[in-house]
Amino acid sequence: MIAVVSPAKNLDFKTPYQAKPTQPRLMECTQELIHVLRKKSTDEVKDLMSISKQLAGLNVHRYKEFDFEHTEENAKPAALAFNGDVYQGLKAETFDEKKMDFAQKHFRILSGLYGLLRPLDLIQPYRLEMGTKLAFDDHKTLYEYWDRKILDLLVDDLKAQGDDIILNLASNEYFKSVDKKDMPVRVIDVEFKHFKNDKYKIISFYAKKARGMMSRFMIENQITDPGDLRGFDYEGYYFDEKESSENKLAFKRESKK
Repeated sequence: MIAVVSPAKNLDFKTPYQAKPTQPRLMECTQELIHVLRKKSTDEVKDLMSISKQLAGLNVHRYKEFDFEHTEENAKPAALAFNGDVYQGLKAETFDEKKMDFAQKHFRILSGLYGLLRPLDLIQPYRLEMGTKLAFDDHKTLYEYWDRKILDLLVDDLKAQGDDIILNLASNEYFKSVDKKDMPVRVIDVEFKHFKNDKYKIISFYAKKARGMMSRFMIENQITDPGDLRGFDYEGYYFDEKESSENKLAFKRESKK
């Protein structure tokens, strides 16, 4: 089983780390995308990504300075560099060598620029969301560009461990880059609901953090059987059997008093 999550917009390249990094495996694609992005002006990036001119300027600078040779001096392991809600729940910085080794085999991060990342794969600062309509050559969007590249690599990783299960902990925007009509593997979705205003509903902030916590639960307990994920109980979550099915795990949590 391999769990997949989305990346984060917030990045942390200042905090030091001890882990031994690895290299991204789809760098030829990353290089091709950077070459395309380097041709964009600040205004073009602003419009393309619907961001401020200041943020667009920052990313134009990042594309220009992007070094195709990733080293420990100019890059950082993905699971330690991303710093959004999912990664606050993941807490990869707390993993010892045994847990990180398990994560390297069973945990993946989807990326608009890098495609598919292992937790220790080095990344440089960037912004390129998967839903970006980056048109070039015969591609109208990043989804068209990545096509089956991400899924094929995931399937190869699953075959290497003798399994065929993807645990979907990613957002719809990112998992769309994986989900295909003729999926050769089984996908298990996970739903997190929070009790608010007299009813249970999905609240983005809590759901994102819960996806990271579920990943941490899987890694800390070395879980390879999806059935064992039913025991997830971090921060008051509990398994909801009634709302679950063969390919969906549902969890709920009461409001904290």
